[in-house]
Amino acid sequence: MVTKSAQAGDLLERGVAEVIVKKDLAARLRSGKKLVCKLGIDPTGADVHIGHMVVIRKLRAFQQAGHDVVIIVGDYTARIGDPSGRDKMREPLTVEKIGANLKTFQQQIGKVLDVGKTRFAYQTEWYDKFGLADMLELAGLFTVQQMLERDMFQKRLKAERPIGIHEFMYPFLQGYDSVAVNADVEFGGTDQTFNLLAGRVVQQHFGQEPQAVLTVPLLEGLDGRKMSKSYGNYIGVFDAPKDMFGKVMSLKDDLIVRYFELTTDVPLVEVRKIAAGLKRGDNPRDAKARLAREIVTLYHDAAAAAAAEVEFNVVFRDRGAPSEMAEFAVPSGSGSAVMWVDVLVGAGVAAS
Repeated sequence: MVTKSAQAGDLLERGVAEVIVKKDLAARLRSGKKLVCKLGIDPTGADVHIGHMVVIRKLRAFQQAGHDVVIIVGDYTARIGDPSGRDKMREPLTVEKIGANLKTFQQQIGKVLDVGKTRFAYQTEWYDKFGLADMLELAGLFTVQQMLERDMFQKRLKAERPIGIHEFMYPFLQGYDSVAVNADVEFGGTDQTFNLLAGRVVQQHFGQEPQAVLTVPLLEGLDGRKMSKSYGNYIGVFDAPKDMFGKVMSLKDDLIVRYFELTTDVPLVEVRKIAAGLKRGDNPRDAKARLAREIVTLYHDAAAAAAAEVEFNVVFRDRGAPSEMAEFAVPSGSGSAVMWVDVLVGAGVAAS
């Protein structure tokens, strides 16, 4: 059952970058109709960080309000690779790798989304029935000029890096997914806006009411740059509680409020009070400790969060020894005198 009280809350405000067209989506929500909420994913990696979970959390809000969540598994588009934000072509994935990644993905999003109430639809359900004529019909809805106007293609042209013709297919394939499930609203990051709008074009072509588009902000990493495993500035959904807590405590102070809004369930009224306190000069460490407890509780539980905080305080505030430390045995026959540098390298603490 769709609850209008939930619709009237933070659905169109909290953690939202843009809604296209906002008045249309607001009207659909007021109608009491159960909406089909679509998110397309290409299972290109096995590990998910809390930056990925921003859009999943938004889906959960709609799911809790009584709407249907459909996740499109891009088992076709993953073979192309989404060109959004890329300065070079992505490596296509095999069917086996896609399946393995999807299993891990479902486990991780299940920490936030009710997977039992979520439909997973595979592109093979409709694209296995497509012929060349169908593909040409979709291709005819877009122009080369529209594709080349995209920022990442412009950068590649200037850098004289190749652009694959197959990459132009990605937006309209993702767009037809919306036709296949008759989506009312599609979710994605701000870097996905072009692809999400393509769904509106394709739906109109096939006589459907065009979906609304809801984009969420891209979450910065702990150091303020884009959250990425390659930067080492991410918080992984599968991180151990103490690692997760410690990472949050290393967050840049100017990101505290943004993290409260995008990664926790703390009511916005409280978030605004925290923001006001920080402006007045409240100790950011206290706010980060609260933030860390909230995040660890969300992905583990309250007991794990409490234990992680105790461990963090013992080690970093009280300068005590951690509860668990790796051991390294000095190889026999090394004599009584051992160079510390040899121990460090042997234990893997230092590379050389």
